[in-house]
Amino acid sequence: MDPGMTLDLFGQALWLIVVIVAVIVGPSLAVGLVISVFQAATQINEQTLSFLPRLIVTLLAVMWAGPWIVSRITDLFNYLFFNIPHLIS
Repeated sequence: MDPGMTLDLFGQALWLIVVIVAVIVGPSLAVGLVISVFQAATQINEQTLSFLPRLIVTLLAVMWAGPWIVSRITDLFNYLFFNIPHLIS
């Protein structure tokens, strides 16, 4: 396996990780921003106020995108597994 192919496979796997993390963390960041603006507007400085909504949104994002995430990971695994003879030679 040449270095170019190795870097290409590594790049595909890294990009998949970035996309999966963005799908899960993005909504949580948006909810955290909205709650932070609310806290700044009302001058409520409670640290635990933003924790529960962000946790719920993150769990909902995992539930909503879970099948898509699993299918993307299994697609990459199947591609790697079935192309082992071509990748080694």
